[in-house]
Order: sequence, then structure tokens, then C-alpha cells
Amino acid sequence: MYKRWRKHGRSFDLGRMSLRDLITAYGSHPAVHLYVLLATASGIYAVHAAHGLRPDGLARLGAAIVVTILAYPLTWYVLHRFILHGRFLYRWRMTSSLWKRIHFDHHQDPHRMDVLFGSPLNTAPTILAILVPLGWLIGGGAAGAAASVCAGFLITCLYEFCHCVQHLNFKPRNRLLRRMKELHLAHHFHDEEGNYGITSFAIDRMFGTFYGSVRERPRSPHVFNLGYDLNEAERYPWVAELSGGPPMDRPPGHRRPGNRTPASRERTRGTA
Repeated sequence: MYKRWRKHGRSFDLGRMSLRDLITAYGSHPAVHLYVLLATASGIYAVHAAHGLRPDGLARLGAAIVVTILAYPLTWYVLHRFILHGRFLYRWRMTSSLWKRIHFDHHQDPHRMDVLFGSPLNTAPTILAILVPLGWLIGGGAAGAAASVCAGFLITCLYEFCHCVQHLNFKPRNRLLRRMKELHLAHHFHDEEGNYGITSFAIDRMFGTFYGSVRERPRSPHVFNLGYDLNEAERYPWVAELSGGPPMDRPPGHRRPGNRTPASRERTRGTA
């Protein structure tokens, strides 16, 4: 089942897939299976550990879940803006392959589903490192930690699916979902230094990185390479070596700047 996910190249091109194709591919992705397994295991443990808790203990358990849900957009924003879009990881040989895998490849070719998903070797430890202490502190012990972890992995599944839809050759009928897609495509095809959210852009608004229309900003020259251009590749060659060539200034099949991009076609108008 998992052999096809080990292939390299554009074997899963969201720009050419239908919603039905996405659902089938998403359901077969090993990361999704792992997240569901971890969510199920932590959920079962949370229920077992919560047995016999008094009402105030159950309230703290519920609070841990609510805080996890509310904290997720902020956590994603911080990781996305300052870690994934940071330039320090590719400047160290030891972390260059990590940066390439977790985000550079996605911006080089945004519609490739096989690199859109974060590697579970990176995502799962990060989720556990954040949510175990958070849930333990708010939930009052192991039950709270397990409940928070369960919620976190389920939210991650939702985020990954929404992220896939945003790159899919599909225009959602729902106005809110359509707007989310427009804003995210602007991040990938117009200016990468904004619209860091996936399902919510409230944090972008809070920190001044939101833009509702491509007319509000000039097009970034680094939108596809995240600043890792030819000059940077000469100074720090490790990502280029791993990629088998210099960084691309546009994805395969994408028109050069000046033509209409997916972001402009989706019409990121207004400030919804």
C-alpha cells in the first residue's frame, strides 16, 4: 500500500487530481494512518485515565482539549513563519536536509502531495513535545496530556486535508473554504512573507502579516525558493546538492512572473 508514496517526482500532482482522487490518496497516506493510530491510542488512554475523576477533574480535561484547539493556529503560525521560513536551517549542513524536506520542497513544487505532508519523523515528535506538557499542566496529569495529544493529532489530520484541498484542482462551493484557498495560494504564488495560516488567518491579522489581495503587495522574487536563490546556493550548497540541481525560480509547468498565477486566478480580493 505504501510503496507508491516512496516514489519521487510528480506522482501525486494535486493540480491534476479531482476531489475523489484526493480522498483516495489521502486515505492511503502512511502519515494519516500514523496520526489516526496515535490519536486513537491516546484517546483510549485518556478515557481510561479519566475513569473515576471528579467533576472538577473532568472540567480540567475538557479545558486541555479546548486550549489545544485554540492554541493550534498560533503554534502553526510560529513554526511556519519562524522555523519553516527561517533561513538558518539551510545554512547548516546538519539541518539542510531537514529544511529541504519540511518546507523547501513544498514551495518549489506546491502541488506535489508527497512533499506537502510533513514527515511524521518530524511532525509527531513536535506535536508530542508541545502537547504532552501543555495537556499535563492544564489537564492535571496523564489524562490531560493524552487528551491533548489525541486532539492534536486529529486536528493535524484536518489541517493536512484542508491543506491538500487548497492545492487541489478544485474550487470549493463554500465561500469560506474558497476564501481560505485564495489566501493560501497567494502565500505560495505571490508573496511568501504573509498569509501563514492554513484554516485561520486570525494570527496573521494579529501580527500584521495578512494580506487580502495580491494588489496589496508586490510579487516576491523568493516566493518559490524562500530566499534560497542561486547566490545562497553557492554559499550553502547542501540543499542544492540534495535536490540534484540549483533552486528553481518557479514550479514545473508554471508560467514566468508577469502571467496570471493561481493566486490571481482565484482572485484574492478584498479582506474577507
